[in-house]
Amino acid sequence: MSLFRSTAIGCPSCGTDIAFEECDSVNADRRPDLRDEILAATFQSLACPACAKTVRMEPQFNYLEVGAGQWIAVFPGRMLPDYIEIEDAITEVFDTSYGARALPAAREIGADLDVRLVFGWPALVEKLVLRAAGLDDVTIELLKLDLMRRLPEVEMGPGRELRVTSVEADALNFNWLLTEAEVPMDGFAANRALYDAIADAPEPWAPIRAQLSDGPFVDMQKLFIGEGRAAAE
Repeated sequence: MSLFRSTAIGCPSCGTDIAFEECDSVNADRRPDLRDEILAATFQSLACPACAKTVRMEPQFNYLEVGAGQWIAVFPGRMLPDYIEIEDAITEVFDTSYGARALPAAREIGADLDVRLVFGWPALVEKLVLRAAGLDDVTIELLKLDLMRRLPEVEMGPGRELRVTSVEADALNFNWLLTEAEVPMDGFAANRALYDAIADAPEPWAPIRAQLSDGPFVDMQKLFIGEGRAAAE
């Protein structure tokens, strides 16, 4: 089921306390309307009753959609530097719920789920958009790295991210964002053939694919943060 709890947050504009139903988990199979709200950027969002400023809660919940084969732990963008510790924590949660330490019926469901960790609303939306389009998220991260080679003037690093916002028959639409503020910057479209070229010839990309997929945080941003999981271990 989808779980919420009552809390209060301060309006960042006027300081008024706002009663809020904070999400702890989303079951999109039972509540597809919540998935639609996430994609529309209206989930966990409301207007301040005092100043009418739109306020959106930072995301920190688990997203489950068995029909799409997705289990996603969502955390605020500001927590991205701690991704290795968070990976370990959410792996424990999944193992207890649907993995090795779960009941047999739950393990059967978990066997068909891809486990992912994302930071921020745009990263969650991207995972949902890619799965709906039948695209592999690891290959998309490889494509982003390939695009960086083609766009050498782009300044990439912690605090900036590149997200797929929509998919067309022959194009992938991208947008640059500031991670913590989730502020969109420039957007562009990439030919779908660039994705297909990587998917059809995986061998040259194998080492970086292994690094990107060494944990549930499948995102090229991890390559710009520290020495990675191998060094941490």
